[in-house]
Amino acid sequence: MAYLELNNIYKTYGEGDSSTEVLSNINLSIEEGEFVAIVGFTGSGKTTLVNLINGLLKPTSGEVLFKGQPVIDTSHERGVIFQNYSLLPWLTVGQNVFMAVKEAFPKENKTFLKQRVSDYVAMVGLSPAINKRPKELSGGMRQRVAVARALAMNPEMIIMDEPLGALDALTRGNLQDEILNIWSQDKRTALLITNDVDEGIYMADRIIPLKPGPNATLGPEFKIDIERPRDKTALNDNPNFKKTRNAIIEYLMDIGNERKSVSQKEYVLPDISPKSFVA
Repeated sequence: MAYLELNNIYKTYGEGDSSTEVLSNINLSIEEGEFVAIVGFTGSGKTTLVNLINGLLKPTSGEVLFKGQPVIDTSHERGVIFQNYSLLPWLTVGQNVFMAVKEAFPKENKTFLKQRVSDYVAMVGLSPAINKRPKELSGGMRQRVAVARALAMNPEMIIMDEPLGALDALTRGNLQDEILNIWSQDKRTALLITNDVDEGIYMADRIIPLKPGPNATLGPEFKIDIERPRDKTALNDNPNFKKTRNAIIEYLMDIGNERKSVSQKEYVLPDISPKSFVA
């Protein structure tokens, strides 16, 4: 039995003639401890997919199973790191994390909760900013708070909805490494939604493209046959990296051109521009 299963998922918004089927026949299995990345086009339904997995949305048909049980609501067992941080602006860094920890551990005393907050804020390097509010932080620091908040709840699965997309290259690279370091400690199951092919290859065990919508569905999986821990500087010369990257890019370009020829609609490709990793 897979840790997470999506079986024949369809999601439609609206009714009658104004309805739009965003996701169509989505089938996905993720094993415990796996790190899976889904890479897709802008507007293909990636966030809808995340919200179905997290229980914020219900599928029009099909089922989402987590550890064999139907997902019917949100749960701290599935921690989500959003792209837009979702921090409460009137609370400090510590208070934002504390609210999440208190929700996840309702029976624990305040000493335990405060220590857990302190530990996870320190883990993402924000101890000096623990009493600052979000408006006093940079975008990268806010995202670190979001990471600390999600992980402090001790989720059994980490779900990341393009969490690094708005960051500068250096901050993005540093947070990639932090997330991987945390993941490698106990191999929590992880799902990364990204529009960056290189990021997916660097972080995940396998990548699955999400075809452009409407009626978006998952494409074939691409397994990442690169030993961990991965060295960013060495990836540029790794033949498996080059082979996998070229195969994914070719597939994405083919399906993008195919959809464009059918609908005459411009699809924004995931980030496939040539780049060099830096340590």
